Order: sequence, then structure tokens, then C-alpha cells
Amino acid sequence: MASTFGVFGGAAGMTNQGNLTLISGDIGTTAVSTTVTGFRNNKPGCTYTVVPGVDEGVVSGNINTAPPPPTGPCVSEGTEDTRAIAIAARADALTAYNTLAALPGGTDPSAGNLANLVLAPGIYKAAGGTFMIQGGNLTLDAQGNPDAVWVFQMAQTLTVGGPGAAFPQSVLLTNGAQAKNVYWQVGSAAIINAGGGGTVVGTIISQAGVVFSTAGSVILTTLEGRALSLTASVTMVNTVINVPAP
Repeated sequence: MASTFGVFGGAAGMTNQGNLTLISGDIGTTAVSTTVTGFRNNKPGCTYTVVPGVDEGVVSGNINTAPPPPTGPCVSEGTEDTRAIAIAARADALTAYNTLAALPGGTDPSAGNLANLVLAPGIYKAAGGTFMIQGGNLTLDAQGNPDAVWVFQMAQTLTVGGPGAAFPQSVLLTNGAQAKNVYWQVGSAAIINAGGGGTVVGTIISQAGVVFSTAGSVILTTLEGRALSLTASVTMVNTVINVPAP
């Protein structure tokens, strides 16, 4: 169920600031519709606290929340059916999180900072509890195998970008690597390129939320994957999220 979601905001919803945010796929939360702000999709009347031309993120798929509907004309969302979809998606995300966290054999390739590394497929575990990509990009090398998988396990935070807000970093794919085969299991929160910019790949499943960019930034931040939070909200500022094909 969670595979169709580009963003999931746990039990706290999600917010968008900016007019450039675009989510391919569904978004959702187990909370009520009013916890989703700054989004619309193509269903008649289904807008979620949008400021037209200012804070108006576009979702290509469904927006799944608990009742009530976000607006009177929106009869297909904010229903018991969409609540059930959100609950099922959260359960799927939790199962995936626990599975990723339990995988054995993870190693820390460089004391927590993955910048400037070229990593073969494998399981990587942050010895100090945190992973960061600061001071350079991370490259994932599939070595010609399109089914190659990377799992990054961390008990605490994931931070991409920096040092400082002015230095966005990216995760690069090479030699057949695919975004759908990259997973980030985050024990607390993920912060993705606080100053805007950069491209990250993979499915991020966090316990305590995901934050993309910073209010006021007009530089696009991109995720080729999914941002799934089990409890806290997901915050986006001019963020593009493309859900990988199965």
C-alpha cells in the first residue's frame, strides 16, 4: 500500500511552502485533512489550505487523510475510505522500517559521513547512530547489476547537505543503480538539503519526520523516491518527489 506514496506524514500531516512543489504519486497521513497544508490535486475542489500562486504544491495522485473532507466540494477525500488507506500505508511503512532495521551485517564505511564515497551494493550501518552527506556527493555503483540494493541503517538522524545551508549535496547513481533499490532507515528525523537544491534517491522511512529545504528557498530540492514518516510531519519547500516505477 505504501509503495504508491511519495510522502506520508505519520499521524501529524505534512506542509508545503512554495509554488514549485510537485509530488508524483499519493500523499497521506492518518490525521485529519486540516493537518495537510499547501497542496492540491486534480480532483474537483480538493485543496488543502492552498494560497494560490504562493503555497500551492501539486499532487498527481490521491491525498489520503482522516475525515472531514478538506473542502465542501471534495467528496472523494477526507473520508473513512481514505482514512483506511492511510492506516494501511502506515502499517506497510512500519513493517518495512522494522525489516530494514533488523537486517544483519551493516558496516560504517567512513565514521558516519558518506560524502565523496563510491559504495557498492550492501548494508551500511551508522556506528555512531547518524549518517550525513556533507562536503561532497555520495555515489552508488551497481557494478552492472540493475537489481543491486543499498540499505542505510541509522538509529538517529540523516542529514544531507552542508556543511552549512549553502552547500546542497546529492546521491548519484551509476552503472545500473536504481532509486527504487535504495533505502534509508532513520531512527529519528531526516533533514534534506536545508538550503535547497540537490537530488537524493531512495525510500526514506523515518520515525520522526522529514524536512526538505528551508522556508523562502526557491531552489528546487529533488527526491527520486519516497519520504515516509511513521509519527511526525513531513515539511517541504519547493520540493519535487518522483516515486520510482516498480
